[in-house]
Amino acid sequence: MIAERVAAGLLRELGETPAVWCDVDWSGPVEMTLRDESAVQAACGIMHVHGRASGEPRRLGVDYASAVAGVLAAQASLAAELARARGARIGSARTSVAQAALLAVGQYLAVATADDDWDERWEPGERPPFRSRDGVRFELETLHPEGWQRFWSGLDADRADVAAGWWPFQQRFATASCSLPPALLARTRRFPFRELLRVAEQAGVSVLPIRADRDHPTPVPAITLHDLPGTSRSRPWPGGRPLEGIVVVESTRRIQGPMAGHVLEMLGADVVRVEPPGGDPMRGIPPVSGDCSARFRVLNDGKRVTELDLKTPAGQEGVRELVSGADAFVHNWAPGRAEAHGLDADDLARVRPGLVHAWSSGWAPLPWPDPPLGTDFLVQAHSGLAAEGAPSLMTLTDIMGGLVCATGVLAALLRRERTGAGARVDSSLYSAAGLIPRQPSGTGRFVRRDGRPVLPDGTPVRTDLRELAADPRFKRALTRTTHTAPQPPWEFA
Repeated sequence: MIAERVAAGLLRELGETPAVWCDVDWSGPVEMTLRDESAVQAACGIMHVHGRASGEPRRLGVDYASAVAGVLAAQASLAAELARARGARIGSARTSVAQAALLAVGQYLAVATADDDWDERWEPGERPPFRSRDGVRFELETLHPEGWQRFWSGLDADRADVAAGWWPFQQRFATASCSLPPALLARTRRFPFRELLRVAEQAGVSVLPIRADRDHPTPVPAITLHDLPGTSRSRPWPGGRPLEGIVVVESTRRIQGPMAGHVLEMLGADVVRVEPPGGDPMRGIPPVSGDCSARFRVLNDGKRVTELDLKTPAGQEGVRELVSGADAFVHNWAPGRAEAHGLDADDLARVRPGLVHAWSSGWAPLPWPDPPLGTDFLVQAHSGLAAEGAPSLMTLTDIMGGLVCATGVLAALLRRERTGAGARVDSSLYSAAGLIPRQPSGTGRFVRRDGRPVLPDGTPVRTDLRELAADPRFKRALTRTTHTAPQPPWEFA
């Protein structure tokens, strides 16, 4: 089973042979007979989300849910071992590929089921990747409308098309679709790739060609640990979930970093989230669930929040004060920001000896002289995940990157419990992508019965996440407040 191989390989890379091995099955608490990756992707919404850009459900070209389940299994083994080292009596753990799939589509599920009259819009149509005149398929990335406008102005694109394309391009992270004006995609086909690179550099946007093969171009460890000065150990286990009594300070944004903190919180850690004055801007992104964005809540509910301006000495000192009483600090800041603020691993280790300091980046440890933006679709393009034709507009590496970061924190906390030594933990979207097997185990072809898509074995192909949330067979795997979200994906006994 791929999940077991991924878990074993990750634990072996970390040098761990935990006494508690996490069992993995296909269905878990989902009351359906799911026998393989294709069935899980069909039943749990991955085929639906991945297929939005094309207009019908499509199987991912990689065994993504199985790979995610493997990382969850490694996390469970490490968390159980850490709890045992602190006095717990955990003897077994389990997870499933179905629970991994539900975690991966958690944000889309929350949006679809939010108690809000906001109408989510996603449409199939002309979508990236782009193509140059000399046949190079490439991804383009910018997080700001100014860069988008400068790039297309450099190609003499029609202003109305440029304006119409920005919203679907910007929202593709949230909607898993990106219907662009056809004239924009036609425009890049008028220029050789070298010229497009020149225009992109002048516009301040990132462009990367899509690799034509599935081999990992530069193999790197998924997680690296380096000793930090000073020693410490965790408080004795007070009972409850495996990480009860452990304090984590998190300063993160978007998906990758918050997912890392979300995993640690679900395992029982007290996670203190640092946000800028006025709160994280993601809190206001529709649809609203209660008094906050559903998309934001699914990754951040359960965390304590404090607001600090990290650009000021007072805000930086506030982080040091929080870290002085914490076990771990997690961030996914841009390269160089931690050093600029005096909050890198060595700085904070002096404040809190024995600290676990985790940085989840886009590309490290790749030696980019001038790194492109470290975002999901660029990493898919460069890592070989997009060799099937185009990067999925489902955020594959953001989710996996956050999970891998959390796994590194667990491994470092366990090592600290044994030796007292703190650690710097490095991982990235790119390093996480290397855990995903490149060859799929099935095709995911479906037929239609009574107008509804099903796999040949009869497994229904989900086409509406609201129906999934209402399906009683998923009751034990999901929780409902003002939106639907996945339950923690492990069981410990």
